[in-house]
Amino acid sequence: MIRLLQPVLAGVLAALVGFASTFAVVLAGLRAVGADERQAASGLLALCVAMGLAAIWLGVRQRTPISVAWSTPGAALLVSTGAVEGGFAAAVGAFLLCGVLITAAGLVPALGRAIAAIPAPVASAMLAGVLFDLCVAPVHALVQVPLLAAPIIVTWAVLTRFARHWAVPAALGVAVVAIVLTAPAGGLAGANLRPTVEVTAPTWTLAATVSLALPLFLVTMASQNVPGMAVLAGFGYRPTLRSVLVGTGLASTAAASLGGHAVNLAAITAALAAGPDAHPDPRRRWIASVSAGASYLVLGLGSGLATALVLLSPPVLVEAVAGLALLGALGAAVAGAVVDPVGRPAAVVTFVVTASGITVLGLGAAFWGLLAGGLFLLLHRQRTDQAGPAPEVGVPRQADRGPEQGDHGPHPVASGPASPARSE
Repeated sequence: MIRLLQPVLAGVLAALVGFASTFAVVLAGLRAVGADERQAASGLLALCVAMGLAAIWLGVRQRTPISVAWSTPGAALLVSTGAVEGGFAAAVGAFLLCGVLITAAGLVPALGRAIAAIPAPVASAMLAGVLFDLCVAPVHALVQVPLLAAPIIVTWAVLTRFARHWAVPAALGVAVVAIVLTAPAGGLAGANLRPTVEVTAPTWTLAATVSLALPLFLVTMASQNVPGMAVLAGFGYRPTLRSVLVGTGLASTAAASLGGHAVNLAAITAALAAGPDAHPDPRRRWIASVSAGASYLVLGLGSGLATALVLLSPPVLVEAVAGLALLGALGAAVAGAVVDPVGRPAAVVTFVVTASGITVLGLGAAFWGLLAGGLFLLLHRQRTDQAGPAPEVGVPRQADRGPEQGDHGPHPVASGPASPARSE
């Protein structure tokens, strides 16, 4: 019984950390692209159910601790993109297309190779630009609502030193206390705290497809699915990537019409469920990921309460908590963008354009950043092909460095995404 209890508790812990650390990012993203209160609560519930069912199915089928999470960088992308032409229905259409593309990446090896062809510095820089706006939110919150923001930031800073896994959940707990104490009397009285299911009929627009669906797919693949496979490989597990992508892609597709943006392999919770703390026997650790999946199904029941609390707080305070959760991912993205001197100029161009938040011809900054960086890198490579690369004194080449994984969520892969065809 004790041997069974250990992986079960590890899975519960992984789900609690994953949910509490980033659900504010998800709600902020859904609201940014036009979801109302019911649609946002429905999206959070749909993601929890999709993650839970996918984790249980993959874990039982492959007997591997395959942890599934929502796309946190994808939610940050929603925040940076904002409202799209066609409203939330067009955003749902983009979510649906993203799920189809993830499924196709598992079924069509050529699509996986196309993702692998995106230069790693450009992909990392695009992610850094997407995350930047949210990551400066704690600074804005400290200026605008100092009495509320200061305890949150101090709690996070102290626990990053002593209990890093709990830093963001504890900061969120302080934020909840602050929201409850400062909310008007009866603030939750009129809120719908029950699980909400709201179906949104998808529509498709060219702008939403190019500025939201494609960047969401690329960010989810490059900064979640590939690092997630790398984490599993680091613990000696090599699940079939095709099954993983098809499973998470179908789950994303099913959740889209209910407001869920994307689910994928987990990063930090993958380590919690696949490491030796989950169980001394590697063959029994799959129980932890299945337990995490079941826990997400239970946590989804609280999506209404979570949404109501977020709506009671100042928007900048919610974004501050989300920004703290993403600081580690931003640091890893910046490191991946500038690690190779040859690709560094193109990465800087990509980051600047993406972080600008511009919208041109109805297309968001992530698309233009990826396009600008790719064109700049092409021009740079043409010049170096003619003159040869200029050596940079004192800076070692680290282009072959493996994936990095920290303690604050999904990190990009410095050496670029691996082809699904090669990983199987």
